[in-house]
Amino acid sequence: MPSPDVYWLALRRARGVGPRTCKLLIEKFGTPEKIFQLSSDQIAAAGVPRNTARSIAEFREFEPLEKELCELPNIGARLVKWSDADYPTNLRQIADPPPFIFVRGTAQLTDPNSIAIVGARAASDIGRRMANRLGLELAAKGFTVVSGLARGIDGEAHQGALDAHGKTVAVLGCGVDVIYPSEHRKLAEAIVEGGGALISELPIGTQPLAENFPTRNRILSGLCLGVVIVEAAEKSGSLITARMALEQDRQVFAVPGSPLSGKTRGSNRLLKEGAKLVECVEDVIEELAPQMVGRSPVSERRLPTSSAERSPEPPTPNTSPRLEVATLLRTSEGAKTSEGAVDSTVTILNNLKESERLHVDSIIESSGLNAQTVLRLLLELELEGRVTQHPGKLFSLA
Repeated sequence: MPSPDVYWLALRRARGVGPRTCKLLIEKFGTPEKIFQLSSDQIAAAGVPRNTARSIAEFREFEPLEKELCELPNIGARLVKWSDADYPTNLRQIADPPPFIFVRGTAQLTDPNSIAIVGARAASDIGRRMANRLGLELAAKGFTVVSGLARGIDGEAHQGALDAHGKTVAVLGCGVDVIYPSEHRKLAEAIVEGGGALISELPIGTQPLAENFPTRNRILSGLCLGVVIVEAAEKSGSLITARMALEQDRQVFAVPGSPLSGKTRGSNRLLKEGAKLVECVEDVIEELAPQMVGRSPVSERRLPTSSAERSPEPPTPNTSPRLEVATLLRTSEGAKTSEGAVDSTVTILNNLKESERLHVDSIIESSGLNAQTVLRLLLELELEGRVTQHPGKLFSLA
């Protein structure tokens, strides 16, 4: 019989099962082990597509997952499940938390006082220095600095936190045993040895494929109270992180840059739309202070005497009000055409045709649309009399 932890991996690996479906089923039935004891009809009755329910009920590939769990101690990693007390506090609050994460390192992930710093890989010298300074000073004040271990801004943010003898966490778009880029191997080792952690929801051995990073970004922002963008081009992946942070009700910050540089057009646009301007670490802390009332206080660390060189102050544009979610989403994703809206509606209706009733999270996951779009279209379809809503956020064709 498989061990209890294997059922967690199996649920996520079953075809058609994503984080939202995992959360739905675990909240409904308690544990993955209980879920695998159910028939496909019982699983589908919870609002899961029938094909997905069948793939769970028929899943039998437990042995490779046992081997994967046995390999974790060999690479210094552990499995942290959604039901565990040491599952990250902030991450638990998002709509699509990973049911588990693989963790290398001793960091206490339940510390809510975490701030992400992300930005361009091909960063300018001043951008690198700013990221290093923010990482250094935030870590010195007791915050956990979160980033993605990428070249440029990410690496400097991690290094700054390490220079302050603080804690930093790297969220990977690959397995925790795969270091990408390879030149950051020593940095990754320093993060682990310094009391931080490398974390990923992906199986060990997973390579850094491009499609892994957008979903990785929701974890990066979900771990934090806010996200600081340091240098982002017009189509930067950092803007995806900013959008996800807004969807998760996190604060978005941006460091201003020269309008003559293409490296900062994305971050400057965020400022125009209301992101909190950051010139120094106090700008971040002051904005987040109201959210930290009632939380465990951060313990300020003494900066080392050989701290990183301070960067010159960036230019100061006009301050802006708090970023509005709808505004940024419209800008970052582009205006939706009527043809696109029709396609999205058809996608939702086709998903509903395959099952008697579907939970809203299953519709979001299977359609590939964002939550705001699905909720808006479901409301429109309900008003048109084409869809019926049932108790428990279940929907069916009328």
